[in-house]
Parts: sequence; structure tokens; C-alpha cells
Amino acid sequence: MKQILNSLFEHQALTRVEAQEVMRKMAEGQYNESQIAAFISVYLMRSIELDEILGFREALLSMAVKLDFSDFDVLDIVGTGGDEKNTFNISTAACFTVAGAGYQVVKHGNYAATSVSGSSNVLEYFGAKFTTDETVLKRSLDVSGFAYLHAPIFNPAMKNVAPVRRSLGVRTFFNVLGPLISPARPQSQCLGVYNLKMLRLYTYIYQQLGIRYSIVHSLDGYDEVSLTDATVVVNNGGEKIYSPEQLGYAKIMQQDLYGGSTIEEAAGIFMRVLDNEATSAQLNAVLANAAIAIQTQNAAKTLEECRDEALRSIESGAAKKTFVTFLEQYS
Repeated sequence: MKQILNSLFEHQALTRVEAQEVMRKMAEGQYNESQIAAFISVYLMRSIELDEILGFREALLSMAVKLDFSDFDVLDIVGTGGDEKNTFNISTAACFTVAGAGYQVVKHGNYAATSVSGSSNVLEYFGAKFTTDETVLKRSLDVSGFAYLHAPIFNPAMKNVAPVRRSLGVRTFFNVLGPLISPARPQSQCLGVYNLKMLRLYTYIYQQLGIRYSIVHSLDGYDEVSLTDATVVVNNGGEKIYSPEQLGYAKIMQQDLYGGSTIEEAAGIFMRVLDNEATSAQLNAVLANAAIAIQTQNAAKTLEECRDEALRSIESGAAKKTFVTFLEQYS
């Protein structure tokens, strides 16, 4: 590690192979916490290179719990987190909306880092018991259209890094890695990022991976389609900027997306969305993200068609039914 750190301090980058090796040794506990902290700190002061992030990703996936979802055409809807906006569980509600519309969604998520409720928090609140059992996961996907992968139990190699990340208390390149290390290896991913620099990085990554993708960033800092400002959307077809009105919705205020100060408040908003009893602002934010996700799977469909599918999923009760059926599998 000393040699690696000296190289990085001299502004040199790791090759893809070197990045794999460093991450593997880090995960295996071959470095102490001070060395890990120094390594992470390098990337707080300079940008991470594409080969570095791909090497880190390959190492972590090689050590993750193995799953085979090749018989499914799965989509993941996820945010990098770290936007510090404390929104309610928009992407998680969008997952059930999309699954209720007839698509297969496998979400790779975790507990909250900068908000009251992450996807794992809200699902656990409603009684979901996380599992790595592939039989349960596939059955859930078959009967409900949705399966959930709680990141810590699928990526045990990260446990040696977790204490350092907690003690640093800032965003690190591991926030970048999170959406890229789903052991389901989704064929499509709809990803929210918190700044334009991240949007560019993920564009390069997805081009290398060769999957269907959409990357969204609201220009006022949200890692999802917030409808509080214009949203940049980059996908396999190029890049566009949409105002809320161009997406088919009225502009809303930031406080409309507030997730509350307790998990109970956040869970209440989440359930009201699925029950079609949320405010129009809350509902529209979920529908906007669901529409982008549906279009990720079906690039030939117009956004209006995708919005209609998402709305039918909520209004018909299909999204709520998906959620209830999912909980039955994870009980």
C-alpha cells in the first residue's frame, strides 16, 4: 500500500488490474484502517479515473454473493445518494410503480446515508426480512415483479471498509460504486446522480458496460427527477434537458419532497403514494421517475406513453399489490 499511495500522491492513476488488486486486498483485510483512510482521501482530492472505477467494480462483483438472473430482463432504479435533500423514498416507490406496470425490477439498495429513510429502511419498516436466497428472490420476481437485494449482505467484502467510511463521514468513491455492484447485473439501469460531474462519469461507465441506461440529475442538486427544476437525462440515445412541464408535470417546491424527520413519517408518505392518497407533488415526482425508468426499458415508447403506464399502475392498485405480494415473499 505504501508504494500505491506514493504513486497516487504523485498524481498517477491505477491501471484497471491494479485497481482490482487493491480493492480485493482491501476487502480481504490486508490493509489497516489508516491505510484505507489515506487511500480513500486521495479520491476526495482528485477525480477517479474510468479504469480505476471499473477495476474496483470488477473486484467487488467477483467477491459478491453470486446470483443468476439471466432468465429475466431486469431493471434497477437507484440513486447514488449523497444529495443531502432528505427526500421521501421516491426511487423505491418508483420501483413498485414500474413493477406494477408489468416490468421486472431488481433493486440493489441500502440504509440511508444522508436522509432519514433509505430503501432498506422503509422496506424493513414494513416487515421485509432481507435474504440472499436465490430461490426466494426469483419467486418474488415471478409473483410480484420485484426483488430486493440489501447491499450489505450481498457485498460482504465491503465490511472492512465500512468503519472507515463511517468515521470519515463524507461522500467517497464508494458512493459511486454502490449502483454498479448489483450481483443481479441488471440489463437496464435508471440512475440518479447529485451533480453533473457524476453524470459524465457514469455515462462513460455505462458506455463501457454496454447496458441500457438512463442517468438523471435535477439541476438544483437532486439525484432523481425532482420536478423542482430542470432535469438532465442522458441515455443510450443521447442527452436532453427537460423542464418539469416538458415532462408533463407542474413545477413543485423542494419542501414538497421532504421525507420527514422520522422513519414513520417517511414510511407514511411512501404508503400514501402507493395508495394513491399522496399529494399531487409527491405522486408526480414518483411518476416522473417511473416514466423515465419505463422508457429505459422501452426506448421506442414516448414519455407520454410511459407516464400513462406509470399512472395506471398507481390508479389501478397494481403498484400497491406488487408491494404487498413482495412483502409476503420476504416475510
